[in-house]
Amino acid sequence: MTGSQHAISLSPETFHIIVTGWIILGLILIPIQLSQTAPFGRHFSTKWGPVMDNRTGWVIMEIVSPVALWGSFLASGAAWSSPVVVLMGVWTAHYINRSVVYPMRMRTQGKQIPIVIVASAISFNCFNGWSNGAYFGADWGGYSSNWLADPRFIVGLMIMGCGAMINLRADNTLLRLRSNTDKGYGIPRGGLFEKVSCPNFFGEIVEWTGFAIACWNLPALGFAIWTAANLIPRAISHHQFYQRTFEDYPKNRRALIPGAL
Repeated sequence: MTGSQHAISLSPETFHIIVTGWIILGLILIPIQLSQTAPFGRHFSTKWGPVMDNRTGWVIMEIVSPVALWGSFLASGAAWSSPVVVLMGVWTAHYINRSVVYPMRMRTQGKQIPIVIVASAISFNCFNGWSNGAYFGADWGGYSSNWLADPRFIVGLMIMGCGAMINLRADNTLLRLRSNTDKGYGIPRGGLFEKVSCPNFFGEIVEWTGFAIACWNLPALGFAIWTAANLIPRAISHHQFYQRTFEDYPKNRRALIPGAL
């Protein structure tokens, strides 16, 4: 792999030490997230301080990811390559949906989110976008056009596409369910919902695992690890919520991974 002729200010050694520390932090936080459910959505609580409008908070915390990605890449002055265009393109497409399309479809009138949750998500998305964009733009990172034919790039994008489809289909099911359920929550049916409580989270984990394979670099691996570290505990919390809320909730469903978790 070859990159641009412009280097970011950090040496590759320093950069990788920082990203490795970031990955370790994500792993350390897993036990905390397993014991303490983040108080937003169906788990909303006012115990975590001031709150704000849920939709506004969602847009703000998600939009910073592509902004940080593009900002760090463009600041490097790197030359464009076809693989970088593709990888940044799929990232941007995901976050256009997450920061614009999805919030506009949510039934969140009157719902709120703690500001501390929005702030923590902004911090995550800023670092995540910065580290990946910086790697794409570094002269010791980046990709030559040959990477388009690399099996890791091809297989990774295929896995990412499958994960995105699972995620989008599950999101659509939940959005339809919310629009047809007066009390706001019901038992989701169809597709992978017959096997697990949170196929939307499963799809997102698969999606960013595929991205990490397609990129084959440490920042993308960090993104995949943090995604799993955040969503596995939340899937377990959602599963427990369904079991508490609905007496007739299917007993054979797992939380996240069919037949396993």
